[in-house]
Formats: sequence, structure tokens, C-alpha cells
Amino acid sequence: MRWRDLKNESCSLARSLSVIGDRWTLMILRDCFVGLRRFEQFEASLGITRHVLADRLKKLVDEGVLKKVPYGEAPVREEYRLTERGFDLYPVMLSIVQWGDRHMADERGAPIVRRHANCGHIVRGKMVCADCGEDLDPRDMSVETGPGFVEAKENQAR
Repeated sequence: MRWRDLKNESCSLARSLSVIGDRWTLMILRDCFVGLRRFEQFEASLGITRHVLADRLKKLVDEGVLKKVPYGEAPVREEYRLTERGFDLYPVMLSIVQWGDRHMADERGAPIVRRHANCGHIVRGKMVCADCGEDLDPRDMSVETGPGFVEAKENQAR
């Protein structure tokens, strides 16, 4: 399977990776969720080349994860803001962060904590079944094909 073909796979994970599966893309999204919006801010935070940064930002805009919003007039300047599609990635990002806090942090613990503004507690997200409220555990899952499933041979023809 080639990287550019992921978006055509009959797998939601593969399709998602075609948009956010690059390390720099995830780091850009991390920065978006802490309030960075401008090209120069991303560049300073990440230390990547302008070409790579511009490429990743363009892809996120093209995929509807970010949108460009003007903020200056002379000359016109634009910043990058999360769209609803982008905000929907927050639980994904939080899950990755929590995995890192649990398995990759040193003896001092998590480098950054997130506090829920409404209740004041440190955030510890968890996945629960929307219908019964039970915690989701991969050992309690069954997998079935859904209405969007396409056989691999059929997928190659597309």
C-alpha cells in the first residue's frame, strides 16, 4: 500500500492517516490546540523548514481541518484556525497525549496538564459507550463490516 493511496482504502484509520498521519502534521495540530495560529509561530515552535511547514498547512487547509483567516491589511496576512473538522480531532490528540503521559513520561510525570475550565479538575479523558456508558475496552469489542466497506479488489479499481 502506497502512502498516497491511503485515502482510497476501505478503512477509516487509513483514510484518517492520509490527512493526519505525518509527524509534522500532528505537531502542527498540537500547536493549534494550545493557541498558535500564525506561520511564524509554528515555524519557531517546530523548527522545521518553511517548505515543509507550508506543505503541511496547505494540506490541512485543503482537507478542511484548518482555515485561513485574514488578520492584517497592509500587507494582507493570514492565520490558521481550526475548523469544526479540526476541533473534532481533539479527542484523538488528547488520547495520544495521555498515552504519552502514561508510557513515555519520565519519573517527574506529565510535562503539561490540561485543566477543565468548567469544573477545575485536571483532565483525564476516557472513552465510554455512548449508549450504555460503560468504559470501552478493546477486549470487549467485536468488529463487523459496515455499509461503507469495499472489498480490496474493488478498492483498487477506484
